[in-house]
Amino acid sequence: MKLSFQVEAGAHTRQLGVDIDTFIVAGWAGRDLAATEHHIEELAKLGVPRPSAIPLYYRVAENQLSQAPRIQVVGAHTSREVETFVFMANGEMYVSLTSDHTDRKLESHSVALSKQLCAKPVAAAAWRFADVADYWDELVIRSTILEKGSEVLYQEGALNSLRTPTDLIAGYHAGAAALPQGTAMSCGTVGAIGGIRPASSFSMELFDPRTRRSLRHHYEIDVLPEVA
Repeated sequence: MKLSFQVEAGAHTRQLGVDIDTFIVAGWAGRDLAATEHHIEELAKLGVPRPSAIPLYYRVAENQLSQAPRIQVVGAHTSREVETFVFMANGEMYVSLTSDHTDRKLESHSVALSKQLCAKPVAAAAWRFADVADYWDELVIRSTILEKGSEVLYQEGALNSLRTPTDLIAGYHAGAAALPQGTAMSCGTVGAIGGIRPASSFSMELFDPRTRRSLRHHYEIDVLPEVA
């Protein structure tokens, strides 16, 4: 899957194209076991079985990645979660944003299949991971949804509540310090405020409190009929 990012580095920006051939969703990636357990219980209310390991790594087809402003899903039981998105390009790691859009009805049957069923929106901007690695824990992810005609805060939390990308990469690649070229990974999420629920639009942000800059992405959802 060919993705294109505007890379922001200080006052300069440049365009970066990358071919992603391997995409990994790191699930149950909380650093705090109590917070991870909260997320497990949150999903258990929807019938999602407990994970077999923590963290757990799901392979999702790379063609599910999308930088389009709109995705289509079948049925009204999908929802989204903001996650950081790291990838390798030309020997360097970058960070952007993705939404782990998931079919919650299918998730109670198979988490892996539910993740494969929905497109995974990705932002069109990125930062060099090296530029934020030293204070990664201070970065904040947040998301909003459109609910009853108003924009509502859906998720918000500092990344110190989640395992770092380097930790997740080492867990997946047997102690490796970096992802292989062409590989991307989404790195876990924070709990939904008010519970997981569907919405027709989703905005997500990665905020750097030191520089006051943000990576952002917004997408709309078209619901297709679920025909038996």
